[in-house]
Amino acid sequence: MSTPLEDYALLSDLRTGPLVSREGSVDWLCLPRFDSQAVFSALLGGPDDGRWQLSIADGTVESWGYEPSTFVLETVWRSPTGRARVLDFLPPADTQGDLVRIVECLEGRVEVVHDLRIRFNYARATPWVRRLEDTADGRERLSSLAGPDGLLLTGPPLHAAQELTEGTSGAGRAAPDDDEGSPDTRDGGRAHRLVGSRMLSEGEETAWDLTWYPSWEEQPEGVDAREALERTRRFWTEWADQIEAEGLHALAITRSLLTLRAMTHAQTGGIVAAPTASLPEEFGGSRNWDYRYTWLRDASLTIEVMVDHGFTQGALLWRDWLLRAVAGDIDDLRIMYGLGGERELDEKELDHLSGYEDSRPVRIGNGAAGQYQADVPGEVMLALARLRDAEGSEDGYSWGLQRNLLRYCEANLSRKDHGLWEMRGDLHHFTHGRVMMWAAFNEGVRAVEEHGLAGDVEHWRTLRDQLRTEILEQGYDQGRGTFTQTYDNDEVDASLLQLPHTGFVAYDDELMLGTVAAIEEDLQGPTGLLHRYRTAAGLDGLEGAEYPFLMCCFWLVEQYAMSGRMDEARSLMTQLLDYSSGVGLLSEEYDPETGRLAGNYPQAFSHLSLIRAADALAS
Repeated sequence: MSTPLEDYALLSDLRTGPLVSREGSVDWLCLPRFDSQAVFSALLGGPDDGRWQLSIADGTVESWGYEPSTFVLETVWRSPTGRARVLDFLPPADTQGDLVRIVECLEGRVEVVHDLRIRFNYARATPWVRRLEDTADGRERLSSLAGPDGLLLTGPPLHAAQELTEGTSGAGRAAPDDDEGSPDTRDGGRAHRLVGSRMLSEGEETAWDLTWYPSWEEQPEGVDAREALERTRRFWTEWADQIEAEGLHALAITRSLLTLRAMTHAQTGGIVAAPTASLPEEFGGSRNWDYRYTWLRDASLTIEVMVDHGFTQGALLWRDWLLRAVAGDIDDLRIMYGLGGERELDEKELDHLSGYEDSRPVRIGNGAAGQYQADVPGEVMLALARLRDAEGSEDGYSWGLQRNLLRYCEANLSRKDHGLWEMRGDLHHFTHGRVMMWAAFNEGVRAVEEHGLAGDVEHWRTLRDQLRTEILEQGYDQGRGTFTQTYDNDEVDASLLQLPHTGFVAYDDELMLGTVAAIEEDLQGPTGLLHRYRTAAGLDGLEGAEYPFLMCCFWLVEQYAMSGRMDEARSLMTQLLDYSSGVGLLSEEYDPETGRLAGNYPQAFSHLSLIRAADALAS
């Protein structure tokens, strides 16, 4: 069995986000960005696909968690001879990426054991490793190179293992032969696996630093571990101190906002939907997608929750990314972009990786980037309206792009789309998408009427009202008393729970209450969790099924709370929070049969909806 997702913690330096297991193995790391090629891919295969395990010999984990309000991971180990603390973190920096691991012996004596397997380009390239001159303080430096990528390991020495003790995944790879060389020589050689051990006595500590750099540049200097630790603690705690969160769910809100910040690229402002790729929506299934990109929808929802929790200025970082991404291609709007605004995100399959829980194919890139999804302009307009209402003013550049978005909506007014869930089947008029288009024009009207901005308000009002009439006539089933998934079917969809958020209908309106009843009947399982839609209906054009979707479950909490069903809202919220990992993270989905998180992890959507559900309960 693959390591359960709930046994992984996220680290972040606001450029990349590795996953570290409870047992001390870094099984996923992309460098230098979230969406770069992975150097550790064991998460999607096996140990020989790349990992860095640091553990205590014969030890067991006594405690595991983040230091409060940070992404400094503390793991306390106990062995028959002593206890040790491991601190894992990435110090925020603009110039280089460092993964730092500090080990302190707390009691007795402990043996620190390493198993480091660097496998660049998603385990398709084995590095050339050579030993460099030691640092001034006596720490060893090992350089690992493959193509454009370089890694520098600074710390007590490791050496090349001559054989692998664990099997390979995918097509498999042989253990290195003796004639492949060893980093124990100055000339260097290929090394599949570096190992080592070090004894520590009570009060002693040591540290290792793994630094990425372009292979054609000079090797960087390793960081001072203790100074980097204090800098990392200070960065996160100072940011968390600005969060406005009170009440029963304040800690969950704080951790979720921190997680959204951790998944944001500091320089570009782009937020990844998740820092992982191809974690399955069904164990053993084929619904495996790359989420290491920035969706306009996610960026928009992030702006909303940031504004709601006192980060009006901070939300401008996400807004500026969004405006840059949209600028220049408004007539060919993409639903997602690379972290820097890149448009080409070609989808590929990595056949050599066995996949998490044997879920194949393993995909990188995302073919949905070229889809048309009618809801996206409305999501953007709602978010920028929330920021405008909070600020009391509007930037001219921002408003100009919003007017262009409304022209885009008008140009695509009759166009069918793939829907919020990125269906890969036939195109339809999805009711949620049509309501979001209504919301786009509604926010345009509000901007003119309430903020005095310039715009063709009469024309926008006419289009808005036409859409409302159309939606009520074609997207509502009078016989059953529910909004429908599309204009041409009688299915329901959890996205319909978002209609009140747009202002199209009140949470306690009879139209909405009937829709909630239909969603409960068709999409809610015996544990109370919601599916996005009925996969058996075949609308999405994909094989297999998927587990209940956590974001939709939090939407139901919000709906319950806002329509007066407070006991049910509180009960479901408590249930959902219990699914969080030991470090407070949530994935995309949850499998109630195995009790495991599923899908890409951690998931921005899940944490965004958690915050909104908590806010609804507190209102």
